[in-house]
Amino acid sequence: MTDILKPRDAGEVEAAVQWALAEGKALELVGQGSKRALGRPAQTDLTLDLSALTGVTLYEPEELVLSAKAGTPIAEIAALVASKDQELAFEPMDYAAVLGTAAGRASIGGVLAANLAGPRRIKAGAARDHFLGFSAVSGRGEAFKSGGRVVKNVTGYDLCKLLAGSWGTLAAMTEVTIKVLPKPETEVTVLIRGLEPARAVEAMTIAMGSSCDVSGAAHLPVEAASRIPQVAGAAVTALRLEGFLPSVTHRRGVLEELVKRFGDVASLDAEPSRLLWRAVRDVAPFAAGLSAGATERPLWRISTAPGRGAELAATIAHGAAAEFLYDWAGGLVWAALAPSDDAGAAVVRSAVAASGGHATLIRAGAAVRAAIAVFPPQDDALAALTRRVKASFDPKGVLNPGRMWAGV
Repeated sequence: MTDILKPRDAGEVEAAVQWALAEGKALELVGQGSKRALGRPAQTDLTLDLSALTGVTLYEPEELVLSAKAGTPIAEIAALVASKDQELAFEPMDYAAVLGTAAGRASIGGVLAANLAGPRRIKAGAARDHFLGFSAVSGRGEAFKSGGRVVKNVTGYDLCKLLAGSWGTLAAMTEVTIKVLPKPETEVTVLIRGLEPARAVEAMTIAMGSSCDVSGAAHLPVEAASRIPQVAGAAVTALRLEGFLPSVTHRRGVLEELVKRFGDVASLDAEPSRLLWRAVRDVAPFAAGLSAGATERPLWRISTAPGRGAELAATIAHGAAAEFLYDWAGGLVWAALAPSDDAGAAVVRSAVAASGGHATLIRAGAAVRAAIAVFPPQDDALAALTRRVKASFDPKGVLNPGRMWAGV
């Protein structure tokens, strides 16, 4: 018996799950494998490799809709829509840098299953907000569909929202439909240099509350900024503007006038701006192998209220040696900690409890990920709901058991 099942179409996916169900086997779901090291270590008997399910099956640029098989590389989709001056507005990150894997391997199914989003999350939403429909096979071995191929679709239950962020624990998606949007004509980034995190959060909050339509707001302390060529030097607070050139030019002037009281103001034109935001999106300053021991340094992804980001990071820094990167105007804090037996979980969870939000361990060794809670711990009521949902879609625990929480 092979350790890997590699179906070639949706029918073979259904047959594979039915076989596993009949044999009492558990399956690890894998697309292109780019996020395999995320979550708790696999507690499965075989791997269901969906990488052969590739290809765009529908693309209607005029309708802003694209359908593709779940294993299709996101890079292939991005290149296709870019040829029509369109983009995936939720700007999904590539985990390759922080996990030390090959870049460009993420699949569209994996991106949706992980509900990824980059810096434009504050304006455009996450992957779930662009997820229109899918075909999938549940842990019961039953093929089913939800949603459709139109941007406005409210028929029945919105199962797209449920599967987004489920990490393959509810169903194996075989085909997905997403919304695409026009690509901005140009962009520019306004920079404020030398701010402390609390002051940077204040500046980002004012920028986000203005009429300037900021599409990215991030703060890089000096350690993180020193590893990005476009802003190397002092700490930098970055504010992105996108759109048509006349509009961007006008808003840039307004924004620079608005934030100049915070410190020295500079700007990046379109190409260096794109490189900067790609680095922010992929958390390049904390890339594995960038510096000695980077691969061993635990990396946490912490979501909180934007106004509490600097406070939360300060609490963590008080209890552990750490470096930070702030995205989403302070609402997303990336924290790289010194290695420890629990990857700094006690310090991070305590800080999150005090400030609000939730934290996910992104990078750590398999032994650490098996020993501690990788995803945010759930209270009794939420845990019970999670188990009921899991039982509805996968009562025998065939699909990715224990990937998110032990016993689920």
